[in-house]
Amino acid sequence: MGILDYANPTRVMRFSRIAKPWVGGVGLLILAYGLYGAFVTAPADYQQGETIRIMYLHVPMAWLAMGTYSLMALAALGTLVFKHPMADVSAKAMAPIGAVFTAICLVTGSLWGKPMWNTWWVWDARLTSVLILFLVYLGIIALWQAIEEPVKAGKITAIITLIGAINLPIIKFSVDWWYTLHQPASVFRMDGPTIYPAMLYPLLTCALGFALIFMFLHLVAMDNEMKRRRIRALQMRAARRSIPRPTAQPAEAT
Repeated sequence: MGILDYANPTRVMRFSRIAKPWVGGVGLLILAYGLYGAFVTAPADYQQGETIRIMYLHVPMAWLAMGTYSLMALAALGTLVFKHPMADVSAKAMAPIGAVFTAICLVTGSLWGKPMWNTWWVWDARLTSVLILFLVYLGIIALWQAIEEPVKAGKITAIITLIGAINLPIIKFSVDWWYTLHQPASVFRMDGPTIYPAMLYPLLTCALGFALIFMFLHLVAMDNEMKRRRIRALQMRAARRSIPRPTAQPAEAT
């Protein structure tokens, strides 16, 4: 049995029922611990003061916005290359969650930018490419809603998702390729993080907590999508049965 065989709908739903309470509960506990560190034990920044605390929400949202889209791109490959039925279910379930993460990232970034840059928004490379990511999320969600047939919708959105993935390296390296207001990467660097450990550990703890919350929401959304598809299949089967079959015409006398 190949690894993809473990991802059939019945096994996924069984796993989801068992995993959801644990993933959600552990995620909330870790997030609570991370937020305690962020708002109680972590020091204020020597330049930004207390406004630095928005980082503990903004940065994990930015990571998860890009991470969710990366997973959707992998699921798109699963749809187009392996034609696995669970791949497009997973991608469809992730899209709204990723859109919300991206929206929170944009809003918190704007709130952080006002006291630091004296402006809510600038059309710099990082901010603009993240806005494009948000619009791509919305476009994919709209496509899923516009196309009724799931298999056809899965293939079309998979192609659009892979095209949209071109934006991911642009977001990541935009602060290196272009001089912008947005600060360069300070956590995932070749020479190590530049953030003070008392700030870095709560940040990573918050990111882990939000990641587990994402997993919980993803499992819930996949569960709902599979139930929705089963109901649709049953309705179509019932509709076919309700159509009267044509009766055989008697042969004409010769």
